[in-house]
Amino acid sequence: MSLKEKINQAKIVAMKARDAKRNGAFILIKSAVTQYEVDNRVEATDDIVLTVLNRMVKQRKDSIEQYEKASRQDLVDVEKYELNVISEFLPEQVSAEEVEAVIKEAIASAGATSVKDLGKVMGIIKAELNGKADIGEASKKAKELLA
Repeated sequence: MSLKEKINQAKIVAMKARDAKRNGAFILIKSAVTQYEVDNRVEATDDIVLTVLNRMVKQRKDSIEQYEKASRQDLVDVEKYELNVISEFLPEQVSAEEVEAVIKEAIASAGATSVKDLGKVMGIIKAELNGKADIGEASKKAKELLA
């Protein structure tokens, strides 16, 4: 069963349970995936769904940070709930040591010697860690190792 189908099944369960809050989170997820499909004129694969979910996680984390600065606990709670629902469909996150190992392996396989080769390295890292780690943090670590 594809990730998109799993999300649809979970949405149906939430609707049958009359869990409006959870169903609302699934509506947001489904809407984001559909928007990606329409914008790019493609059928969503698991990789595409993971990319969309990762983008949604990043947006939620940024929103939580902003709402906390503004002392809006009600909005923080909503964003945290949505973040938890989205996170249910992401693969288990890998440790920092595993991320560093993937980065070192990518640097070696790309033959990278300087920061100029970061694009090649990041292509390998993204393919390897999609949904399993924060790509932004992996990019920072790769820059450190290449510098």
